[in-house]
Amino acid sequence: MNTSDRFRAAVDNRDLAALDDLFTDDVRLYSPVKFTPFEGKAAVLGLFGVLLRTFEDFRYIGDHTGTAQTSGDATTAPSAVLLFRARAGGKEIHGIDLLHFDDDGRIKEFTVMVRPRSAVHALGDAVLAGLVEDGLAEGPARP
Repeated sequence: MNTSDRFRAAVDNRDLAALDDLFTDDVRLYSPVKFTPFEGKAAVLGLFGVLLRTFEDFRYIGDHTGTAQTSGDATTAPSAVLLFRARAGGKEIHGIDLLHFDDDGRIKEFTVMVRPRSAVHALGDAVLAGLVEDGLAEGPARP
């Protein structure tokens, strides 16, 4: 079973411990709801803890493997694209997870792309609430 398959199984089973084994220590996750990436295994696992309870009816519907250029790097790396569907905040989400692997097959870079825009907003609100609840982010400033 390759890393992509193990990742899908961990997400399907909502198994954070299994995800921990799949990420490099310096993993970066690029989210559609935050300009700067989540950096480091602790931050990414914290985010996944929120995502796994935020998404409703999450399911992968397809995949593709190959090679791609990583951000900020002129070299190519093995990669996988996982297509998914889910709901969050009452909105239907269509999205992809783009995974880049290191030489040992662990995930070193992770990019999430989501559509439509209304789903991005609903997802962003739900994820922020979860991050605040878990003490991983500060809530919006109050007047």
